[in-house]
Amino acid sequence: MLSIFLQAAPGGGSSSPMMLIMMGVMFVGFYFLMIRPQMKKQKQEKNFQETLKVGTRVVLTSGLHGRIAQIQDDGFVIETLSGKLKFEKAAISREFTEARFGDKAKAAEKTEDKKEIETEKK
Repeated sequence: MLSIFLQAAPGGGSSSPMMLIMMGVMFVGFYFLMIRPQMKKQKQEKNFQETLKVGTRVVLTSGLHGRIAQIQDDGFVIETLSGKLKFEKAAISREFTEARFGDKAKAAEKTEDKKEIETEKK
């Protein structure tokens, strides 16, 4: 039984540098495949939230559509057809514009404008 352990010892000692190289390659792979894209996405989202202006039509993560009525330090006041609501900056999912959504944005803006005109007449 002792001879089995003695025979296995020389092979295990020579593969140690190879194991370190493989661990390094795995770490570099994880960085480029997982960590770096996530950091890039977070940076884009932060820039998007900082460039939003009053009057921009947005869609929230909950699916609520509205227009930014006011920008505050800790969030946004979103104006919807039912009134004004305050949300955190992280709740804004995307911008609802013609450039991004095309015909859908045009149709939604027309119906919203018609409803605003009707409420102003009353």
